[in-house]
Amino acid sequence: MPNLAGVYAHLVGWTFVGWILGRYLPKSAPVFLGKWLYWFGVPVSILAFLRHAQVSFSLWLAPLVAWTAILSGMGIAWWLVRHHSLSDRTKGSFLLASMVGNTGYIGYPVSLALVGPQYFAWALFYDIGSTLGAYGLGVALAAHFGDSQYSPWQALQAVIKNPALWSFAIGLLMRDLSLPAELEVGLKGFAWMVISLSLVLIGMRLSQLSSFKRLKPAIACLGIKMVLIPLVLGMGLLLLGLAHGIHRTVLLQMAMPPAFATLVLAETYELDQELTVTTLVVGCLWLLVMLPFWLWLSRG
Repeated sequence: MPNLAGVYAHLVGWTFVGWILGRYLPKSAPVFLGKWLYWFGVPVSILAFLRHAQVSFSLWLAPLVAWTAILSGMGIAWWLVRHHSLSDRTKGSFLLASMVGNTGYIGYPVSLALVGPQYFAWALFYDIGSTLGAYGLGVALAAHFGDSQYSPWQALQAVIKNPALWSFAIGLLMRDLSLPAELEVGLKGFAWMVISLSLVLIGMRLSQLSSFKRLKPAIACLGIKMVLIPLVLGMGLLLLGLAHGIHRTVLLQMAMPPAFATLVLAETYELDQELTVTTLVVGCLWLLVMLPFWLWLSRG
């Protein structure tokens, strides 16, 4: 097994730094950092890591698995909420948190630390599928169950304008471009700095979440998203005979906690924000508990 102590130190350490900063800095600070990472930091880091990743046609399996996980989580969650007298707002939040994981800001650093940059393309392809799920199917569900109505065109625009998708395409075209050694080292250092700042942003956002209610439905939701789906699909992928590094990368992405996009959608479409916040907080803690198990399941 990889050195989990070092991984936990990185994840918990930088997240804690962000939590401290979020308590004292203006509320606009995480908004500014989030925009900088979204429009510049993460796209540049994708360019850097793609230069050292193994790229092949089989990578399209990753978004296929992502959508299988999304649809499976939604199906199981829908079966559960149909048998309980919940409001439409709560049903919407429950479905979203059961479907979409934080495969970018948390999934990237976990995958890089526990598998390595050579398999980063698999994490990236999975994240692309997850992003399309969040701002495609996720928006449709949020609009259906929420109290606010928005045009589907807004969801399509969010996907088209996503700079990570553009940097992914550019990164594939620039993989064979020779760069000076100094620039290569600087680009790689910048990319790892962005990973740390992503965890800082997670901590800053967590520091602003004050609600911790709706624990029982949150645990049921996380049981689907972070245990049942990655366990079943992970075992299925293992039987397919995927290479060790590929299987571990995809499994870890499936096991990520709910994405912060679920909170954005809950706020925008007036869903059950208390349930969404609880799944975010508990999910981040749950990830630390479950990581050793997923590493054991994906052992070589």
